[in-house]
Amino acid sequence: MTRGNQRELARERNMKKQQTGKAKTKEDGLTHEQRKQRDADIMRQKQLKKEQAQSAQSTKS
Repeated sequence: MTRGNQRELARERNMKKQQTGKAKTKEDGLTHEQRKQRDADIMRQKQLKKEQAQSAQSTKS
């Protein structure tokens, strides 16, 4: 019966891992479509900002 302690330790580690895994997920209350729209808007803003930075840099040169 030398493995009884290992089994118990493995259970404890698994419980700890499951608890931290649930804490990592964010629930923002949005539906899939709303989240998709929000992410698309963010990407458009990033792309616009990048294009503006490139045009500003090219006018300086």
